[in-house]
Amino acid sequence: MYRLTGVTKRYTRGKETVEALRGVDLTIADGDQLVIQGPTGGGKSTLLQMIGGLDRPSAGSVELDGVDLATIGEARLTRLRAEKIGIIFQAFNLIPTLTAQENVETALVPLGVAPAERRARAAEALRSVGLEERLSHVPSEMSGGQQQRVAIARALVKNPRVLLADEPTGNLDEGTRDDIMALLEGLWREHGLTFVLVTHDSSIARRAPRVATIRGGRITLTEQGAAGQEPQRIGA
Repeated sequence: MYRLTGVTKRYTRGKETVEALRGVDLTIADGDQLVIQGPTGGGKSTLLQMIGGLDRPSAGSVELDGVDLATIGEARLTRLRAEKIGIIFQAFNLIPTLTAQENVETALVPLGVAPAERRARAAEALRSVGLEERLSHVPSEMSGGQQQRVAIARALVKNPRVLLADEPTGNLDEGTRDDIMALLEGLWREHGLTFVLVTHDSSIARRAPRVATIRGGRITLTEQGAAGQEPQRIGA
């Protein structure tokens, strides 16, 4: 479980101090699916970085299973990210000179997984996203949707408990967007993941049971229930 308490993030731009997050309180249960939505510059990607341990708050705590990501040492934080958190980015972030299989294997290197096991696990992860015939292809030989599937396989190959996605469909056409979202939702259910996704896309936000709308560094939570039910705003 995640528990964020009073999370504030300030940046300094010249003589100006910008508050990207302003005292955010948020609980994300194990196995939850949460969409973070809001305008550009509203703080949604900053909030995802806090949840992923990619940045630390200026104030407040970000607890994952009782461990405060804001205060633990860098080595322990790096290990925790490697073991528990898979992250998917809008720009795919694949290494252009590596094959799909080699790109997926990179997630297992920090965990000290032996080469033979790395290869087997990477191949299985790519099979699970429908790319069993693309193992030896480099990114330039694949479509945008296929590259995002490689990125998803890379995030999942280490068997994380948490899957974070920052605009994972932002570079994709509408049809490919829907395919990728169906894949992510299926993997969320299959693996019992805690799944947090940042998006500008209202059609994606409507698919989630829970939405955190963030504006000016503050959030409002909405419980949407099953598809087609009226949403219920539960806090600000």
